[in-house]
This record gives sequence, structure tokens and C-alpha cells, in this order.
Amino acid sequence: MKENRLRRLLNEGKPSIGTRVESVWPIITEIAGSAGCFDYIEFVAEYAPFSHADLENIARAAELTDMGTMIKVDYQNREYAAQKAMASGFQAVLLTDHKSAAEVRDTIRALRPDTPRDGGRFGYPNRRWIGFEPHMPQMEHARRARETVIAVMIEKWEALEDIDAICAVDGVDLLQFGPSDYSMSVGWNASEHAEEVKAAERVMIEAALRNGKQARCEINAPAEAAYYIGLGVRHFCIGDELRILTNHWRQQGSALRDIVVEL
Repeated sequence: MKENRLRRLLNEGKPSIGTRVESVWPIITEIAGSAGCFDYIEFVAEYAPFSHADLENIARAAELTDMGTMIKVDYQNREYAAQKAMASGFQAVLLTDHKSAAEVRDTIRALRPDTPRDGGRFGYPNRRWIGFEPHMPQMEHARRARETVIAVMIEKWEALEDIDAICAVDGVDLLQFGPSDYSMSVGWNASEHAEEVKAAERVMIEAALRNGKQARCEINAPAEAAYYIGLGVRHFCIGDELRILTNHWRQQGSALRDIVVEL
């Protein structure tokens, strides 16, 4: 298995860049990696259908181009999906929809190795992460499980209220604001409360940095990074496969339709 690149960058205090895919076809991950721009790929499992074999293939494709891997998991099956992804080779987990520090703490416990030191609930899975039939020493597996990067979406008003306590949970590495779910949790349409939502995001970023954690922001164009860099953000995810395709088909298809309609 390759090194946990995102963990190394966090440990060294360096910035990181990721991008998001929803397709399980591993060549999509390989294409992203071949661009040579990204430290890791985020597979948005919260929105996409997938199998256990798909997780293994995405991890393999990322490893071909020395990228790391992150999985974004649903709240309801988060522990199961995250453990299976880690056993497949994923090196980071993005947690969604948590409302409190207690919920975050419980989830992280499920992803930590089941050792006296860690007190977690993740055992020794006979999957590609350990070399199938036991080849990796148990404590080496525990070390790598311990190094899995944990990112937490702050996307409920309750989570924002509990932000300092969430930052204090052992094992939290990155925090990211979720404007759509946050808006829904307070009864807003995000487009009608853009300034309030942006202000809430700033509160989260400031709290993360104040508590010694890192903030991660999703952007759609490089020019958007300057605003966040000014706030102290060093970790970015740029682009989303579905958004990229939607924008291309809508814009380019519409432009061509305007041309051929005149023929």
C-alpha cells in the first residue's frame, strides 16, 4: 500500500488539493490522478451507488498515480461503509450529518483500532489493507488505522453550536462546512440567505483554526481560493465530477444548439 499522503501533508503543515468523483469506474480516478495535480481523490459515496469491489478498484487506481483516497459516507451506515473502505485501502473518511461532539466521538471510536491503547472497534480485516491472509503485523495495521485522516462536515446548526467541543474530539483532523445541509437544518433556501450562510462558514473556519484544527473548503475554480486563503485555509477540494459534466453539457450543448438551429 502507498503512504497516506494526506496524513503526511497534515503532519508537515503543508497544503493539500483533492477532487471529487461519483463514478465507480476506476479509470475516472486514474484520469484524475494522471493530471498530476491532486494529492487525493474523494469518492462521494454519500451520493453514489457502489460495491465493495468498487472501493478496492478506486483505491488501486489512485495508488497507480500516487494519490491518496478519501470516502464521504452517509450518516446512517457510516461505520460499516467507512470500515469497508478502510479495509479496501482508503486513507481518509469524511463524516456527514453529525450534530454533536458525542456523535463524532462515537463514530471515530468505531474507526479506531481495537487495541488497549486505542479502545476502538476496528479489528483485523482479511482484506487488501493487511495483505489478505495475515501478512501485516497486527500493530502495524493498528498504526495505519490510527493514521486514517478523519474529516467532519459541519452542516447542521447544532454542530456549529457545538463546534468547539467537536474540535476537541480526539482524532478530528479536518472540518468542512456544508452550506446546503446547514441551510436546510435552519429552514432556509441557501440562495435566499447567501450572506448568512457565508458568515456561518466563516464561524466554522475561525473555530477550527482557533482550536488547532485544519479547515477544508470545496471550490469550483482556482480564483475562489484567495478568499479562503485569506481566512487561513490551506486545504482545498476543487471540482466535482457531476458538476463538471453538468456544466459542460449545459453550456456547450446550448451553444451548439444555438448554432445549428439556424441551419
